[in-house]
Amino acid sequence: MAIYRIAIGTPGEAGQPDAIRAAFAEFFSMIIFVFAGEGSGMAYSKLTNNGPATPAGLIAASLSHAFGLFVAVSVGANISGGHVNPAVTFGAFIGGNITLLRSILYWIAQLLGSVVACILLKSATGGMETTGFSLSPGVSVWNALVFEIVMTFGLVYTVYATAVDPKKGNVGVVAPIAIGFIVGANILVGGAFDGASMNPAVSFGPAVVTWSWTHHWVYWVGPFIGAAIAAVIYDNIFIGDDGHEPLSSSDF
Repeated sequence: MAIYRIAIGTPGEAGQPDAIRAAFAEFFSMIIFVFAGEGSGMAYSKLTNNGPATPAGLIAASLSHAFGLFVAVSVGANISGGHVNPAVTFGAFIGGNITLLRSILYWIAQLLGSVVACILLKSATGGMETTGFSLSPGVSVWNALVFEIVMTFGLVYTVYATAVDPKKGNVGVVAPIAIGFIVGANILVGGAFDGASMNPAVSFGPAVVTWSWTHHWVYWVGPFIGAAIAAVIYDNIFIGDDGHEPLSSSDF
């Protein structure tokens, strides 16, 4: 790993107009994504009178998250890079594509966006509880950790291949839909085991609103590990020193 590409950034970076615009873009993109994804789970609960999970409900969750993320990434791509995920931002930082200070700004915006979306959902539904992430019966924290690592690896690897790689060419046009598809596909795999978060902010919003933090660390540690592994592998094997672009002062 080329450590020299990792950048801390300058103290004044957070006050730059482009950084503030990027943070707002992440904030609003996260609201769009969480409102659609979390809202679909609440709609399912209402339609089934809080009935048990079914394959149909899992498919609905997969589609709503895939469609919502496709839109959320698309509308933020030209402003912030369309991360919509603290793990994606961390992966970009590990690869030297965004500074640490800008990453922190993104993380704050992403977490706030998720919380606001959950508050809006609770208010709009007349006080319904947002659906928090939890482990299914028989699933240990270590099982869930592996799920989150592998699923987030696939997500961030897709982000690197379609959005970050300087050689992506016309593939960059389909980046938002590819990113949405991999999240939707992973939900079909891991949704029945640990909810398939792949996104610490998506887990954070419901946890704050419901104040339920059981096993919450899994949804941070797993995605960050998976993102770091994907960034290191893709950056070193497929981009390398010769193909790496200089760190932008705005976004990746």
